[in-house]
Amino acid sequence: MADVDLGTLAEKLRSSSGIAAKHDIGGVTARLGVKDKAVAVGDDCAALPDGDGYLLFAIEGFMNAFVAADPWFAGWCGVMVNISDVVAMGGRPFAVVDAVWADGEVGAAPLLDGMRAAAEAYGVPIVGGHTNIRTDRGQLSVAIVGRAKRLLTSFDARPGDMLIAAVDHRGRYRAPFDNWEAATDAPAERLRGDLDILPQIAEAGLCLAAKDISQGGIVGTAIMLAECSSVGIDIDVTAIPLPSGVSLDRWLATFPSFGYLLSVSPDNVQPVLHRFATRNISAAVIGSVLPGSTVAITDGTNRTVIRDHATTPLMQLGPTEHSQ
Repeated sequence: MADVDLGTLAEKLRSSSGIAAKHDIGGVTARLGVKDKAVAVGDDCAALPDGDGYLLFAIEGFMNAFVAADPWFAGWCGVMVNISDVVAMGGRPFAVVDAVWADGEVGAAPLLDGMRAAAEAYGVPIVGGHTNIRTDRGQLSVAIVGRAKRLLTSFDARPGDMLIAAVDHRGRYRAPFDNWEAATDAPAERLRGDLDILPQIAEAGLCLAAKDISQGGIVGTAIMLAECSSVGIDIDVTAIPLPSGVSLDRWLATFPSFGYLLSVSPDNVQPVLHRFATRNISAAVIGSVLPGSTVAITDGTNRTVIRDHATTPLMQLGPTEHSQ
């Protein structure tokens, strides 16, 4: 890897629109009164104990520009990213529902085709939803339900843990966005097998905390994990594996089709890395979990703080008591 200009990289990350968008979560949850409830807010899914593990619920809505530019892929992502949220919490998805708006059947067709293709590839059925194809533009929202025997959460990263990034590098960018697409042409058997890695890690007790790498990229996702767990995180950017031909600054802004951060105790690092290696998923220790509230990038020698969530919270959720 070429020498890293930490200062320039830090400024780019601080101004990232993907990270900035997470700031809106706090205002919405406060308005709804959600963060005053017993269920902790800030995870990839809502997790409700049901006497035999947890029911997991998640929902994703998509930017109009994305739906307009690539409606088939937006439909695919509607299923895929919801599945990823369930898997991030150690769960297995079992059904999705959708809400589709479009200008006629012709406008709706690529959205619906993309959803159907993903549902069939991942083996997670679409069981219902809402349809309005008498509107002037395409819009999409998709929700999912799953189940976990043992949770991975955003609230259980602990000082002393190592931060692992696991990302499927077997893909390419899907222009014009920073989506790393490693799923649409992958064998269905492989996709379904990869989904089981995190539930197996959770059920084996190898990890307590994980998070899906989302629009905020690796660093934005680390900030959310640190804020929920009330810890600090240092990320060594020189330790992040990069796909061939991809620059570090773009990779840090990337939304991968299969990508997770895991906070793992040192004793369990090798067993966790082995689980991903056996599936040919790139996984590496990229940092450490520390006491405090700063999320910083390092090059092994120098260190630059990206955000202090104690003084400048990202999701503005405030302290949360979490138990499971």
